[in-house]
Amino acid sequence: MKFLKGLLIVVIVLVLLGVFVGKPYMQKQTKKHSPERTATYTKNGMDLSVNYSSPSKKGRTIFGELVPFDAIWRTGANEPTTFTTNSKITVMGESLPAGTYSLWTKPNPEQWTVMFNKEVPDWGVTLLSGGKDTTRDPEQDAVEVTASVMPLTQEVEQFTISFADAGGTQMCLSWDTTKVCVPIEK
Repeated sequence: MKFLKGLLIVVIVLVLLGVFVGKPYMQKQTKKHSPERTATYTKNGMDLSVNYSSPSKKGRTIFGELVPFDAIWRTGANEPTTFTTNSKITVMGESLPAGTYSLWTKPNPEQWTVMFNKEVPDWGVTLLSGGKDTTRDPEQDAVEVTASVMPLTQEVEQFTISFADAGGTQMCLSWDTTKVCVPIEK
């Protein structure tokens, strides 16, 4: 009986160390390779921001290999990417209330599905799946739209999210030789 109590105490201590020491350490280490970035837009009555981690290409084939086609991607690295708007906006004709959302995508060679989800999970992928399965709850999607892929002639080394004013406000995601832009209106 004493042995089982001792074993239980050791297991509890190891779990607590993993949660309070190991997880923050791992997050700090991964951000060395995929630094945190923020894209902001404050025009046309909109105040938008996107917080994300920016992985590098490093000679790899990105879409279709590192990021599989037709699978949900947490859209960046580390914690899920977050999109914040201070007012109600319209994303490709779909109404999105003010708030902070996790941003998910489903890449495809011709078009991407872009999802704004009401929940922002801690990490975005399950560790047991080796990062292949996301923690996104599709029932919590506030908006889901489809945007066309624009092939790029020059490679983009680091995954980048930016805002552009090209015939209206757009949030653009660029990496490798792929660019996807999502129109946003007030």
